[in-house]
Amino acid sequence: MTLVTDVHYTYDRIAEHFSKTREYPWPEIEEFLADRTGAVAVDVGCGNGRHTELLAANADRAIGVDASRGLLREARDRATDRGFDAALVAGDAERLPLAANVADLAVYVATIHHLPDRDARVASLDELARVLTVDGDALVSAWSTTHDKFDRTEGFDTTVDWTLPGGETVPRFYHVYDPDEFRADLRASALAVGETFTASGNCYAVVHGEE
Repeated sequence: MTLVTDVHYTYDRIAEHFSKTREYPWPEIEEFLADRTGAVAVDVGCGNGRHTELLAANADRAIGVDASRGLLREARDRATDRGFDAALVAGDAERLPLAANVADLAVYVATIHHLPDRDARVASLDELARVLTVDGDALVSAWSTTHDKFDRTEGFDTTVDWTLPGGETVPRFYHVYDPDEFRADLRASALAVGETFTASGNCYAVVHGEE
C-alpha cells in the first residue's frame, strides 16, 4: 500500500465536496467551548471553518489555520455566508504562522492524524503549546482504534479514500491512534495534559500551555 502523505494537496482536490458534508460542528467541541471564552482563539486545521465559527462566538478574535488553500476558500465562503469574523491563514500544524503565547483558547481537531510521522505529530503539539498562553486551554482530537471501523488495538498508518461525485476516489493518509499512543505523544510534547478520553471513535485531550 502506498501512503499519500501530502494531504493538503488531497484536500485541495476534494475541498468543495468535503465542505458540503461537514456542515455541523462536533458535539464534543461544542461541549468543550460551552463555558470557555478568550481574547484570541485558534482553530488548527480549520477545514471549512465549522469550528472556527464556534470560536468566533467565544472569543474577541478567531484565527483559522489550514494547509489546504481549497479548504480556506470554503472557510472564507462560510464566514461570509454566516456573518462571522475570522482571520483565515495558510500554514502547517508543525510550523504555525503565529506568535508565541497568543491564544487563550484553541481546538486542534481531526488534523494531527494526517501528519506523516511521529516527529511531525509531536512537533505540532509543541507548536500548539508555544502559541497557547500559560493559562490557555485547547482540545486535541485524533481518529482512534476504538472506532468500530477498525479491528486493531495498536496504532497504524493507512489510507482512507474520499469518493467524489462521479465516482473518482482520492486517497487520504491517516495515522490511526490507539489511546495509549495518543497519551504518549501528548506527554512527549510541551503541553500540560489534563483530561483524556475517547468518544465517537476519536481520542480527545484537554491540554494547556507550556509547562
